Amino acid sequence: MAKKNRMANEINAGSMADIAFLLLIFFLVTTTIAEDKGVLVKLPPFSNDPPPELKLNTRNVYSVLVNAQNQLLVRGEQMDIAKLKSNTKIFIANPQKLENMAVSPKDAIISLKNDRGTKYGTYLEVYNELKAAYNELWDEASMVKFGKGFEEISADKQKEIKEEIPLILSEAEPTKFGDEK
Repeated sequence: MAKKNRMANEINAGSMADIAFLLLIFFLVTTTIAEDKGVLVKLPPFSNDPPPELKLNTRNVYSVLVNAQNQLLVRGEQMDIAKLKSNTKIFIANPQKLENMAVSPKDAIISLKNDRGTKYGTYLEVYNELKAAYNELWDEASMVKFGKGFEEISADKQKEIKEEIPLILSEAEPTKFGDEK
């Protein structure tokens, strides 16, 4: 008897690698990678010249220091982060015209200084509270002047409000770990 050549039951896997490669390329092309936006801050232009010496009225400077233990020191006094926004608003607006607060919103300067040991989450929380104080002041001024919220008015009117209450937030270079001077 003659032996018959029977084909073995095989699956042709030659194109399997091609399909896997095409799927890999498809997922690489169509996948979006989320990236952190960070804190949007407008930086001054680079210059090799040293900055000019400014003589500031200490009355107009609202100094905020965050130490390595994530504690807040505002104008030399310890403060809870929950009170920072309301106290910042009072300092900037100075509704009672107190001698130890800013002369006017145009003169108010917020100085933020961190320790190198400060947690990033604490830094962001403090920064957000300071920015929220300005946002609320802009919104209140917009309601008084235009009868609408700040986000609801035109860009020209927003610019007008920001000229009356400019956001001046100065960030000092962080101190060494644990050095709160």
